[in-house]
Amino acid sequence: MLLALAILLVVCVPAAVALVCCGDDRLDRIAGAWSRRRARRRDRRTIAQLDRAIDADALTRDIDLTEFDRPDRRPLEQVAADLWRLRAYRLGRGGRPIVWPLLLIQAYDDRLRLACRCLGVTEHLAELEGVDREIERVRVEGALHAAGLPLPAATADHRQRHR
Repeated sequence: MLLALAILLVVCVPAAVALVCCGDDRLDRIAGAWSRRRARRRDRRTIAQLDRAIDADALTRDIDLTEFDRPDRRPLEQVAADLWRLRAYRLGRGGRPIVWPLLLIQAYDDRLRLACRCLGVTEHLAELEGVDREIERVRVEGALHAAGLPLPAATADHRQRHR
């Protein structure tokens, strides 16, 4: 019996030493996993409280999510980049002479309509002409800005050419 106890002690001492030396690392991992789990639960509770407070379901009920899954849909980032570039050309800051101003405005309006479809903003650019279309374009730009797509504003040094 004493011999069996001595053999067991010789076998278990290295394991006990390893447990003492590496145990703090194991405890740190367990404590870290526990704190991350608590943080995730707290975040989920906070998000659920915010959803109830602002009634998020009512805000997103009218959004058609199938519109985002179409394969021919351009990413909103590309549409925004096109709008920035076309607006700069339209305001005469693009660095190149504007040869086709009507085509440029039509392309800008097309990108505005596409951005409106992506963000669910109503627009009437196709139905209007002249000054009414210009006013609608300014309104749509403001609505897109309010929806989270900021567009470059005309600078203060930009003047109308016919003044």
